[in-house]
Amino acid sequence: MNSINSILLKNFNTIISANEKGLIKDNKPYLYLENEIIKSYDYKPSQIEIDCKGKMITPGFVDPHTHPVFLNTRHDEFLMRLKGMSYEQIAINGGGIVSTIDSVNKSSEKKIIDNLMLKMDEFIRFGTTTIEAKSGYGLSVDSELKSLSCLESVNKDHAIDIIPTFMGAHAFPKKYQDNPNEYVDIICNEMIPKVADQGIAIFNDVFCEKGYFDIDQTRKIIECGNSFGLKPRLHVDEFQDIGGIELAIETGAVSVDHLMASNSRSIDLLSKSNVIATLLPGTSFFLNLDDYAPAREIIDKGVSVALATDYNPGSSHMKNMSFIILLSNMKLKMSIEEAFVACTYNAAKSLQLEDSIGSISIGKKADLIIWDIKTLEEIPYYFMDAPIQKVIKNGKIAFEA
Repeated sequence: MNSINSILLKNFNTIISANEKGLIKDNKPYLYLENEIIKSYDYKPSQIEIDCKGKMITPGFVDPHTHPVFLNTRHDEFLMRLKGMSYEQIAINGGGIVSTIDSVNKSSEKKIIDNLMLKMDEFIRFGTTTIEAKSGYGLSVDSELKSLSCLESVNKDHAIDIIPTFMGAHAFPKKYQDNPNEYVDIICNEMIPKVADQGIAIFNDVFCEKGYFDIDQTRKIIECGNSFGLKPRLHVDEFQDIGGIELAIETGAVSVDHLMASNSRSIDLLSKSNVIATLLPGTSFFLNLDDYAPAREIIDKGVSVALATDYNPGSSHMKNMSFIILLSNMKLKMSIEEAFVACTYNAAKSLQLEDSIGSISIGKKADLIIWDIKTLEEIPYYFMDAPIQKVIKNGKIAFEA
């Protein structure tokens, strides 16, 4: 592993970066950022030189919505959907989120950590250098704390940066499905205080959706989290628009995620706020739905859009952000430039980390992808091959093809 102070990148074809002003690219062998060309650096003597001739260098991908703390897969649900069952029907019949809980509750931290380490290796291989990662497959005090502890352990030992989110409000455990408000009380009175005392989670997320947590329950959980310093982000409008965006604005959420069912009134409200819209086209694709988030309307109304994989065992079992870019081009009608910004700078913004990651700039972390391609347009074209030569994370080579 080599510090970026001892790595010299030479002869690259293109450096592409994203910032709040949009996409900036240049074909000269200079770093071209923020309307000025930086022609030289005060390099220390390098231990390693990387010849990037004919290569393209971009920031590492930032994936701001994942659910990686699980062990058993739900591949059987894929067959159920092919036979015509909906996500909601599968959940009613014992599948979905609650079906993942037992394995997490019964597994040791070591087993979960080993599983997470392998998953993070794959994220890095696909060029993702930072992910947001949620708990939410424990749904008990001890298991939620265990999930967050495992994420912290992997974050310390793996090259990737993991931004932890508490999501005890992912679903209602079976024992509370006839009395959901009792579980909401447990989240507020037991889970959140202990999560805050544990000191790992940064965000507090709620699945605000018909059949899951309603508006009043979501408000209670978010306001409780706010009182303990957990920043809110929300799953909203995945299947129905029940007013989640309005609640997110009211409670100061950083991001609203999914938005497949968002209506024009909700998008108008969103456009008057600073809340990021995080879109997850992989979920619609994996669930074989015709409904995708109305990205064009959201972007055209001035909302900042991030993209994420929604990696999870049931509704979006994918880690490849290049494929997410392809889906956003084909299904969300986003341009390649919009999609690239959404996977880098805006994704970092949705995690409140845009000052340190998400673009290539002096003073930011050296999170870089060296591509075996020359143009941005080739990323979705070669999505299956992921033509990545090297991934540099925090100034060290984290992956080499």
